Amino acid sequence: MGWTRFGGGITLAVLACALGTAASAGTRPPGKLWLESRNRAVSRQHSNISEVARKAMPAVVSITTRQDLADVAPGEEPQRGIGSGFIIHPDGYILTSAHVVDGASEVTISIRSANGYVEEFPATVVGEDERTDCALLKVDAPRKLPVLKLASASHVGIADWVVVIGNPFGLAHSVTVGVVSYVGRTDVTPNGRDGDFDYLQMDASINPGNSGGPVLDLHGDVVAVANAVNVSGQGIGFAIPIDIAKTVIPQLKAHGRMRRGWMGISVQDFSPEVAQAFNLNPRGRGVVVTDVVEDGPAARAGLRTGDVILNMDRLSVERAHTLRWQVAARGVGQHIRLHLRRLGRPMTVKVKLEDLPLVEAPPSTLASGGTPGERAAGARSVLEELLSPVPRTPSSRSGGIPKAEDGLAAP
Repeated sequence: MGWTRFGGGITLAVLACALGTAASAGTRPPGKLWLESRNRAVSRQHSNISEVARKAMPAVVSITTRQDLADVAPGEEPQRGIGSGFIIHPDGYILTSAHVVDGASEVTISIRSANGYVEEFPATVVGEDERTDCALLKVDAPRKLPVLKLASASHVGIADWVVVIGNPFGLAHSVTVGVVSYVGRTDVTPNGRDGDFDYLQMDASINPGNSGGPVLDLHGDVVAVANAVNVSGQGIGFAIPIDIAKTVIPQLKAHGRMRRGWMGISVQDFSPEVAQAFNLNPRGRGVVVTDVVEDGPAARAGLRTGDVILNMDRLSVERAHTLRWQVAARGVGQHIRLHLRRLGRPMTVKVKLEDLPLVEAPPSTLASGGTPGERAAGARSVLEELLSPVPRTPSSRSGGIPKAEDGLAAP
C-alpha cells in the first residue's frame, strides 16, 4: 500500500505541474480537470482545405479519349478512356499522365467555365514520356485559362496533408483529402513498367479516372501528379513528384519527347551481396557499376565493371535510382564528372552524355547465386506484384474498369 500511495502521489504532482505549465494554452472550465482547447488550429485547417479545393477547381480538367480505329478488332467497338489533368499555362497547356492518352486517336478536354457550365475542346498531344508517365497537351481556347502553380515535392514530408482533385469514374472535380504516407518510394513498378519513378505515397483516395490529376499542398500549389493505386488495398496511392514533371515539360514542348542523357552503364545500390560479387569492401558506400555497354560513352571514358561511383559532380551518390535520374535529366551533350573508387583507389572520370538509344537493355540485376550483370529471371518485388497504374479505359465489352492483373493500377 505504501508503494501504491507513494506512486500515486508522484503522478498527481507531475500532472499538477503539467497543468500549471499549460495553463496559458487554454482555459479550464469550472469543475473540470482538463484544459479545453479552442480548436482554432483544426478549424483553420479545415477552412484551408476547403479554400484550396475551391480555388483549384477551375484549372482541373477531365480528359476523354477514343481508341484509334486501326487498333480495334473486327466486330468490336473502339474503347473510350477517362482521366484527369490540370492547366499549367493560360495559353492552354495541360499536364497529365502519359498512360491516359496512350494509343488514343482523339483527346477531348472538359473545362468548367467561370459561370459553372462545362466547355469541351479537342486537345493535341504535344509530347509524352513513358518512363516518367508524363504527357503535355494543348487546347486552343478563346480566352486565357486559369492555371495551377507548380511547387516542389522537396518540402513535402510524411504526415503532411494533401488534396487530390480528379475525374474518378467520370465524376468530374471530385475532391479527396489525405496525408503523405511515405516519400521517395522507388521500389514500386506499376504493371511491371520500368521507369523513373520516385513516388509520394499517400492515403488520399484515388480511383480509375484520377490519373493525371493534381496533388496539392495546403497552399494550393501542385506538389505531385496522381498516378497509381494499390487496387487490392485501401488508402495506398502513389503520385509522381512535380519536380520530375518540371524537368520533362520543357523537352516535351521542344521535342515531343524527353531526350535523356545516357552513359551506357548499369548500376546497383551498394550492398554486402554486391560487394561480395565484385570483391569490394563490404563497408563501402555509393553505387556499383555492374555492366558497361561496349563502345558507349562510359566505356570510352574508361569506366569498368566493379567501379564504385561516389559523387556526380558535387552531388553525393547514394542510390542507383538517383544516379540514373540525374544523368537522364542532365541532358544530351552535357559533360559530367564522376568521382569513384577502383580497387580501393580514388579516381575521377569525365563523361560526355549521349542520347538514350531507342532500345536499351534494362539495368542489370544481381541474381542470387548468379553472376554480376545477370538479371534474375522472373524476379519481381512484392510491391510490384501489388501495384499497377490506375486503369484509365473502361472496357466497352464489360462496361466496367479492366481489372489490374498485378494489383497496382494507374487511375
